[in-house]
Amino acid sequence: MRDARRILLLGGTDDSRALAEWLAGTAGVEVISSLAGRTEQPLALPGSLRIGGFGGVEALVRYLDEEHIDLLVDATHPFAARISANAEAACRQSGTPRLVVQRKAWQPIEGDRWIRVPDAKAAAESLSGLAKRVFLTVGRQELAPFEPLRDIWFLVRMIDPPRQGLPLSQSHVVLGRGPFEESGEHSLFQDHGIEALVTKNSGGAATYAKIAVARQLELPVVMIDRPPGPPGETAESLEQARTWIARHL
Repeated sequence: MRDARRILLLGGTDDSRALAEWLAGTAGVEVISSLAGRTEQPLALPGSLRIGGFGGVEALVRYLDEEHIDLLVDATHPFAARISANAEAACRQSGTPRLVVQRKAWQPIEGDRWIRVPDAKAAAESLSGLAKRVFLTVGRQELAPFEPLRDIWFLVRMIDPPRQGLPLSQSHVVLGRGPFEESGEHSLFQDHGIEALVTKNSGGAATYAKIAVARQLELPVVMIDRPPGPPGETAESLEQARTWIARHL
């Protein structure tokens, strides 16, 4: 019999980091954090760490078996639809208990000027006639739909500097990793003459400051809605996630 229960934590978010730290301090538990590898220099995590994809559903099923995984906790970004779908299918096939940690989506409040769209392509299409200087915070994987917009200047925030030029005719890159404060975001908007914000509905507090600043400045926000997630048990807070994990341990 193994001495420790093994938990595979699909990470890349602040929630996954908090869970890894909690699990690393829990007796009788071994946590393996798995990151997609899109960030070149991820912050250090307690426990074991693996980088990169699994290679599809069947490969993940084999991994769960070979590594004797007792629980899988999916705390990936709300837009990481592929790995979440693969995790659901692999856990269903293998019988591995699985939890999705899905922080609540942002909701518009009085003063917000949201334009809700289903994806990056629709976000790009919505910018015609809306603004000439746009703060773009959708991640480097989603920049291609904005390439045809030759008459718009983009301020693009990234964690890592791009290895090659961006597919945008007019742009400037600013590097940063959340959490962000409203004062800093306000200066960023003002210094660059931002007229609109394009972002994904990631939820949580770490990157909400830009939404608050857009509201203060009465600027439109093109908000990309989350894709539907796969079925399964869900926790909307770290407290709920800890309770679920403790119950299954």
